[in-house]
Amino acid sequence: MSLSLKPVEAQVMVITGASSGIGLATADTAAQQGAKLVLAARSQGALDEIVQHINEAGGEAIAVVADVADRQQVEGIAEAAISRFGRIDTWVNDAGGSIYGKLEEVSEADSRRLFDTNFWGVVNGSLAALPHLKKQGGALINLGSEVSEAVIPLQGMYAASKHAVKGFTDALRVELELEDAPISVTLIQPTAVNTPFPQHAKNYMDKEPALPTPQKDPYDVASAIVHAASHPERDIKVGMMSKMNTAMAKFAPGLGDKMAQMQANRQHYDEAPRNPGGALYTAGGTAQTHGSGPADKA
Repeated sequence: MSLSLKPVEAQVMVITGASSGIGLATADTAAQQGAKLVLAARSQGALDEIVQHINEAGGEAIAVVADVADRQQVEGIAEAAISRFGRIDTWVNDAGGSIYGKLEEVSEADSRRLFDTNFWGVVNGSLAALPHLKKQGGALINLGSEVSEAVIPLQGMYAASKHAVKGFTDALRVELELEDAPISVTLIQPTAVNTPFPQHAKNYMDKEPALPTPQKDPYDVASAIVHAASHPERDIKVGMMSKMNTAMAKFAPGLGDKMAQMQANRQHYDEAPRNPGGALYTAGGTAQTHGSGPADKA
């Protein structure tokens, strides 16, 4: 089957996790290219601010407050898109979070909550989108990570959830190809990105969490996502470190393990943690695309 995707300016695009970071950068980028947007997250205030800004700039967007861990709420996102725009052309599963801490220290409840968002949120979004995408064709875009294949210490459960996202996405792609469905399924695998990700993570450490450098700009990831919305791609690795780390995990896993060990002391600042609870259980949307760590204030 020859798969043809609409140009972005002719699309209705759903984006989860749209209240900050990569999701917000994707909303900005897609809006600038003329897409109609359905933006979903848990933070009503942040979503309202973002939608108002897009609409005042001449775009068209609506907000849907939803927790992607709840399948019924995710179905509500799809229903809102159909009610307002009549179709869905691209669905982006971006919502996610992390936990900083050793695996033996992280509680089972916290680990399960992380999987509910990072993995089951992708499953819920994908399955809610499929019936609509099958009708006229479209793109399903899931946010993985370089740690969908590699690993990083002190974020072990995050890495596990992103491995699961890759497995689900790859299996779903194969099943859709078997039935000749007109859907492009893309996995986006960024390296570390300068977003509020560390501040939104649950933190078991006694220091402020950080992402190692170098970090990509969230708009670089957004560009890859918007590209995949109109150009069928199997997967896109964003950043040289993503390409290097995933290749190392595949072809030199022992060396990859040693390199990963070196990241342990690069995942925190020297300051005391500001918000150890993060956004694991409560909305953390701040309408900020970029990070707010001590080293990022300048």
